Amino acid sequence: MSIEQDLELARRHEAAGRLREATAVYARALAENANWAQGYCLLAAILVRQKRPADALAASRHALDLSPSDPQGLYWAARALAAMGRFDEAIEAYRGALSSKPDFAEAWNDLAGAQLAVADLDAAIGSCERSAALKPELGGANRRLFAMLLHPGYSPDAVLREHREWASRFADPLTGAAPPYVNDPSPERRLRVGYVSADFRVHVVAMNLLPLMREHDHRQVEVFSYSAVDAPDHATELFRGYSDAWRDVAGWDEERLARAVREDRIDILVDLELHLGRRLLVFARKPAPVQVTFAGYPGTTGLKAIDYRLTDPYLDPPGNDRWYVEQSLRLPHTFWCYEPPEATPDVGPLPALSNGFVTFGCLINPTRVNEPVVRLWAAVLRALERSRLVVLAPEGSFRNRVLGVLYDQGIANDRVRFVPRLPRPQYLNHYQGIDVALDTFPYNGHTTGLDSLWMGVPVVTLVGTTAVGRAGWSQLSNLGLPGLAAEVSEQFVAVAVSLARDLPRLAELRASLRGRMLQSPLTDARSFARGVEAAYRTMWRRWCEGRTRL
Repeated sequence: MSIEQDLELARRHEAAGRLREATAVYARALAENANWAQGYCLLAAILVRQKRPADALAASRHALDLSPSDPQGLYWAARALAAMGRFDEAIEAYRGALSSKPDFAEAWNDLAGAQLAVADLDAAIGSCERSAALKPELGGANRRLFAMLLHPGYSPDAVLREHREWASRFADPLTGAAPPYVNDPSPERRLRVGYVSADFRVHVVAMNLLPLMREHDHRQVEVFSYSAVDAPDHATELFRGYSDAWRDVAGWDEERLARAVREDRIDILVDLELHLGRRLLVFARKPAPVQVTFAGYPGTTGLKAIDYRLTDPYLDPPGNDRWYVEQSLRLPHTFWCYEPPEATPDVGPLPALSNGFVTFGCLINPTRVNEPVVRLWAAVLRALERSRLVVLAPEGSFRNRVLGVLYDQGIANDRVRFVPRLPRPQYLNHYQGIDVALDTFPYNGHTTGLDSLWMGVPVVTLVGTTAVGRAGWSQLSNLGLPGLAAEVSEQFVAVAVSLARDLPRLAELRASLRGRMLQSPLTDARSFARGVEAAYRTMWRRWCEGRTRL
């Protein structure tokens, strides 16, 4: 069989989702054509899709042995390195690809992801801009908007302005062409609710959605799931089972998906990704009469075509509404519904009792750890000379930057310990060595905060102005622990130090936090689902009364 025939066969397998079969075709072709550099790149690409980064790296290195400056070989090596958590090496490889091909939009886009992973926010935003200018459909502009939420230098007004500008350029022009709806305008009938996401899989967003999907009252809502998952897993099958109708839409363009939503006569279409995904232009076409955003993170999409956003009373006090294009509907208690993982470690004893010192910790995604955050942590450590700090961090430049900031603030390196990202059950074990968790800002820990509390580790948070910076306040308020939330930096230090000096209180909190979680709205999936359904019903009644916002 010729190389051209192998390529065609492999591509047919890929298009049908038969990744193993496609891999076998490439492997056989390469066994017969060992000097086929492009073949090694194609093999690396499909191995990345199968979450086999070590094999992908080996394939890309074969390509580079044949053609050392090949931008495709460098690109797929970078993709593999990033998937392995070797972000500094990935950044170097992406830059190598771009030095050979400066207009390589995909490399700029994925370079931004690696830069975010090591919290180099300014560089990531710049790479997003380069990617968006070359190929807007890759989503670089979307990633740039999300990065602004992480960056301490952007005000809520600036974030809103940038979201509006993105929507006015890419989304709003698509909205006016929506044809009339044929939905039955009966206000109390069963609703057809469509969920759109690429995260119906093992993912932090999915952990918040699974309890909702499981507890939906199917007498009130008929659940349609539009799944853009590229590599399904066991969580995908759970989502499928909780859905009345399941649509595999991976690879569909926006027009095709919008048409399917219309054909399904969806009443309420729910975006679950905001600017973390690439499906907002489906919503821009307004395929459903009511559209809402929820779950990806509590923010704005900027789209006039999305009518509502779900939030809670703590994330968004009334004055916050001016920062959203959508109308805010507040759930009764909480934006989150936490479902503990099946393999949850038991809550261990307070580490300080045996260590003789208090250990602070932050296991939040490193993208949220910026220099002002580290300086505030240093102030806590200075106030308690024997205290220690544990930080989740990839190896390399990020760790060095954290150590450098702490050292400049008078904190010796031997007081800091870094831990790697691990699969979820093992990651939770990190909390066994932490007494008090320190939050990040302007973007708090969200699911990570709930994990910490579930493991008996109280979280000290700094209450921000944006919804993403008020997650800690929301979660602590739902647990009856608002005193762990600070309004200003000095109060943050005082709260953390007071906790650290009161070991009996810390021990009591460690022993009781899991029980508090189980008694709180944070884990009450049934009530959470009823609250979401009540919000949907409110939206629908308004539409039926002719009070839509478009």
